[in-house]
Amino acid sequence: MASIRDLKKDINFLASEIVTEAYVRKMIFDQIKEEDFKKVVTDAIDFRNDVIAKVNHPDGKDDPKKVKAFFKGIRTEMDKRFSELVEAVNNLK
Repeated sequence: MASIRDLKKDINFLASEIVTEAYVRKMIFDQIKEEDFKKVVTDAIDFRNDVIAKVNHPDGKDDPKKVKAFFKGIRTEMDKRFSELVEAVNNLK
């Protein structure tokens, strides 16, 4: 299993890439609505904060199997939500 430090680095990297891509799209395409832009950026930052909080306080600290399942669930949740956020950035118009 990867370390918690690496997981946090992945979370921060993905969130910053989504926010950066949203800003680049906003600068290139002037017709993007401010509300839509702010929603995507806010969602990415909020999700990042929520996931980091979950990683800092894992469930079942005493049982290695529970901890492993917990982090596997976090990884699955990250993949799903960050994919949704990438779609939202791509749909900014």
